[in-house]
Amino acid sequence: MSVVLASSRDELAASCADRRLTAVVMTMGALHDGHAELIRAARRRVGSEGRIIVTDFVNPTQFAPGEDFDRYPRTLDADIDVCAAAGADIVFAPSVEEVYGTSDLSTLGTQVQIEPSPLGFELEGASRPGHFRGVLTVVAKLMHLTAPDLAFFGEKDYQQLTLITQMVRDLRFPIEIVGVETVRESDGLALSSRNRYLSESERASASLIPQALRAVLAAGAQGEQAALFAGLAIVSQDSSIDLDYLVIRDLDLSAAPERGSARVLIAARVGSTRLLDNMAMELGGTR
Repeated sequence: MSVVLASSRDELAASCADRRLTAVVMTMGALHDGHAELIRAARRRVGSEGRIIVTDFVNPTQFAPGEDFDRYPRTLDADIDVCAAAGADIVFAPSVEEVYGTSDLSTLGTQVQIEPSPLGFELEGASRPGHFRGVLTVVAKLMHLTAPDLAFFGEKDYQQLTLITQMVRDLRFPIEIVGVETVRESDGLALSSRNRYLSESERASASLIPQALRAVLAAGAQGEQAALFAGLAIVSQDSSIDLDYLVIRDLDLSAAPERGSARVLIAARVGSTRLLDNMAMELGGTR
């Protein structure tokens, strides 16, 4: 199917002039099959008569100094092809000036921003100060510009999904947030735009990350500490994996329950590439 490319809010508004059930899939481009699955999930939900907007915007405010903003892959032409094949209607690819009102990146920190809840300063928020402030701010802006009924986000960035869901609830956005299960490669590694940074040897090391998560799941009946020990035993096999955290939390990312449904989350650096993953699990056996 054909896809409309919109680069400004006026072009986007013109493309959305008719009132239809609308879903948005927010991306930073460099699309892969994980993003395509978000679009396909959105299409299943809105049906053939609904509209799907994919935002394609590398957001500068969620990158700290020294992170990979400048080298983050920008592949708009290929992204449009992915969107067309997956069933999107519109690709919204705005400039920084279109989103923030200025192209001067040095001034963005003086603008009004959305402060996350305390969860935004843990885990990824502790490792990347200011990251979730940038994420929530741009998500709110893009929600305002696209005016969707539904917004689809991948579970791979589970903390981000949790915080966006909380923001939408607390600020009373009239939007339903839909989480979509992580898409994985054949060896279990979660699909990510950053996987392309990995060398062949680093890619082999990275495959231990989902293995560690599966080990945690397998030991979940023994309790939190035993489960984490099982995961750490896998990661420690490869000294090139620089582990940031491996934790078990409740589904809302509060402290882990003694028994019941939980989430295990991991962040690690392999070479210069930071990788995230998580899985649903049961602690202490079933209830």
